[in-house]
Amino acid sequence: MRHTIKRFGILFDLDGVLLDSEGQYSIFWASMDKEYPTGVPDFASFIKGFHLTRILEYFANDEVRQQVLVKLIEFERNMRFEFFPGALDFVRQLRDAGFPIAIVTSSDRKKMQALYSQHPEFPTLFDQIVTGDMVTRAKPDPDCFLLGARLIGMDIKDCIVFEDSRNGLIAGRESGATVIGIATTLSAEDVIPLSDLTAHAVSELRIDQIIGLKH
Repeated sequence: MRHTIKRFGILFDLDGVLLDSEGQYSIFWASMDKEYPTGVPDFASFIKGFHLTRILEYFANDEVRQQVLVKLIEFERNMRFEFFPGALDFVRQLRDAGFPIAIVTSSDRKKMQALYSQHPEFPTLFDQIVTGDMVTRAKPDPDCFLLGARLIGMDIKDCIVFEDSRNGLIAGRESGATVIGIATTLSAEDVIPLSDLTAHAVSELRIDQIIGLKH
């Protein structure tokens, strides 16, 4: 039973915050950059938080992009979607406390359907799920977080964003939300300047800490 009023909105990024998948994606995109060189230094790290459409723009031509896309679809079809220990328990605690919650991810609907097939309960934990193909401008533009706030009926200034990537952290800052940086993809030293609070995992956080950020 929910026991507090809805004080503010919660906007979770997915990969690297709740879903322990960034390492798998880093290996995939590094291999794509090796096979079809983009010329971008440390490409796999550079693109973290980007929507797929933007990522594909770094490859040479439409033929190459199509080949990369086919390989990505096959990769995501076979990957295992594993959550960080305690991550979904933390989401459930926030739900039980009455906070409206949205996922705001750069992933597209196809990837999310693959996730749902492995974890059918996942979409039931959230009031809204914003995917990368629902916005025109991807992170580091703040549009996705602004949309997430609107869909859960909250002013963005009354929301907390949970992010791990540099592009996502910048997007959260630019949106006007309070930002909690999760140091999984980047080091804590890199996350701290872009965050109001930093943790190494969402499971480290307590609801009273979250409430304290907004008072």
